[in-house]
Amino acid sequence: MATDTTKTRRLPPLSLVLVASVGLAVAVTVAAVRAGGGATAQIPGIPDAGAVTAWGLPVARTVTDAAAVATIGSLLLVVVLLPGGRRLGPTQLRYLNWAAATAALWAAASAATLLFTLSDLFARPVGDIMSPAVLADFVSTDPQGRSYALMVAAGGIIGTLCVGIGTACWARLALLVALAGLLPPAFTGHSSASGNHDAAVTSLALHLIGVALWVGGLLFMLVVAARREPDTAAAARRFSPLAGWALLAVAASGIVNAVVRLPSLGDVFTSRYGLMVIGKAVALALLGAVGWWHRRRTLPTLADGSRRAFVRLAAGELLLMAAAMGLAVGLSRTPAPGAEDASLSSAEELLGFPMPPPLGDFPWTPLFTQWHFDPVFAFGTAAAALLYLAGVLKLRARGDKWPVGRTISWLLGLVVTVPATMSGLAVYGKVLFSVHMGQHMILAMTVPILLVLGAPATLALRALPRAPKGESDGPREMLLKLLHSRYVKVISHPVMASVLFIGSAFVVYYSSLFEILMRSHLGHMFMLVHFLAVGLLFFWVVIGIDPGPHRPPHLGRLFVLILTMPFHSWFSISLMSSTALIGEGWWSALDRPWVEYPMDDQYDAGAIAWATGDIPVLITTIILAIQWVRSDQREARRVDRKIDRGDENDPLAAYNAYLASLHARDRLPDRTTDSAPTEES
Repeated sequence: MATDTTKTRRLPPLSLVLVASVGLAVAVTVAAVRAGGGATAQIPGIPDAGAVTAWGLPVARTVTDAAAVATIGSLLLVVVLLPGGRRLGPTQLRYLNWAAATAALWAAASAATLLFTLSDLFARPVGDIMSPAVLADFVSTDPQGRSYALMVAAGGIIGTLCVGIGTACWARLALLVALAGLLPPAFTGHSSASGNHDAAVTSLALHLIGVALWVGGLLFMLVVAARREPDTAAAARRFSPLAGWALLAVAASGIVNAVVRLPSLGDVFTSRYGLMVIGKAVALALLGAVGWWHRRRTLPTLADGSRRAFVRLAAGELLLMAAAMGLAVGLSRTPAPGAEDASLSSAEELLGFPMPPPLGDFPWTPLFTQWHFDPVFAFGTAAAALLYLAGVLKLRARGDKWPVGRTISWLLGLVVTVPATMSGLAVYGKVLFSVHMGQHMILAMTVPILLVLGAPATLALRALPRAPKGESDGPREMLLKLLHSRYVKVISHPVMASVLFIGSAFVVYYSSLFEILMRSHLGHMFMLVHFLAVGLLFFWVVIGIDPGPHRPPHLGRLFVLILTMPFHSWFSISLMSSTALIGEGWWSALDRPWVEYPMDDQYDAGAIAWATGDIPVLITTIILAIQWVRSDQREARRVDRKIDRGDENDPLAAYNAYLASLHARDRLPDRTTDSAPTEES
């Protein structure tokens, strides 16, 4: 250790590495903005915001991004990477103060970005728009103003919250607020204004989260290694798989965003925007190679107590990440090819894609030919399949068995999810209420049956390792706490699960909420995820295999199913008999030229809800009956084993033994009668 300390002192100071990283990010940002055409020379006679805004805006955004990443990284270190219990230890509290400081910088830089953005939009110098009334109007009416105001609020909340908290629960809440505060700019700017904006916005949000976790985690891994913290090796072991998943998320989301923004493959090599995309791709590939080298070479030496190799490689990796972040900011200020000439129709602005052709007569071939990529469900289903298969392979590697039927059920549920969210069902689900209802029924009543029979929580509890004694909770312990938490206990009660399953449909469709959610991609995605979630909750209560706080007997589950389904039929009949058009404002704004009678489409939606609800109920009843029979058979075998062992603690075995003793006593001869003298004698 003494040798390691001597060598570590000859390394560049940590403060110098951090300053160099920020300086490199700013320099690359300025160069990228100039190369991409984001900062143009002032044209005589044309209003201009001035040089201060032209260069101050990208610099302020770079500092905002760096501060946000540092805030998330410090909170990630406190909550996930450093070992600890429910109460934060001294090391965790120390880095929580770092989070408070970087959050304050995040709030200040976001405020500066808001001012420069307003100056850039109005083409006026910053001094001319420094009016509370103007700022208030910008924040309340403009999406970019609201997004940066939310970032200011997030930074201020975290900076205040981190000063006085001392438990891991509150630190987790601060991390969630930080991740949420990172997302608002994803819903404004280039991505939200482009065609196919829903895929662009979603992929950009995933990209931002992946970058923040990856870069922020690496930053504070470098900090704890350079400061020779005792838990550096344990933190590095936890960060390594997280960095791998973050790299995968950043690469996949970056590809999706580039495909959406670039009109053709040739524009990658012929446009400024495409060349910057190539630069980011090269930087990402180099970072992936560095991460692989970390895993192969430096992590083992870190576990042995030598930090020199890890610190040097991590410092170089951080500088490379800073350059990539500068490229990203410059990319956001660079117009995509054809962006100036792009003119979206009203339907494209509302839907994110052109108005699809009419369905026509049966067999409605556009439902099978019209596909629309959705990053959330695409990446979500892929990750769910990979994680599940990894758990199965881990069980088999150690000799444990896992039913093949559960694996097939899980994968089949994910396969069904893909066309329900990305095929013509997803395209026409935004255009026709009847198709939307079919999409709703698949996500709420078909996919959940398949997924809950896969028993993912049981697989995770068997495959995930236990956290070492004395360390903070790992994924397995957190999952156990969630399954037995008060929140899950409330929502998984049969009555509450039934109310959420049926009641949410009435609330969404018979209020203005449906139209509000349909007008936003985020709202529409939330609606689909909600229907899937309440379906999973209801069928978990009825036929679920995974453990939970409420496990009603099979007869009780059957009653829950029988009592809930009439309300579903009532909902379907109410749709068919309704005289008011649900979501009228949304359908009118779409201006569907080939939909002549919207009320007929609504009637079809009710008929689809009624017809498609019976088959899942019948399947669920059959599954429940099979589970009931198998449960009775297992109980009978358990009782037989106890009887064979002569278990005195089993009431049924004791009763059987008592009957056997009575039978044996009855068969004994009456010795008292045989030996008693008779009167004749």
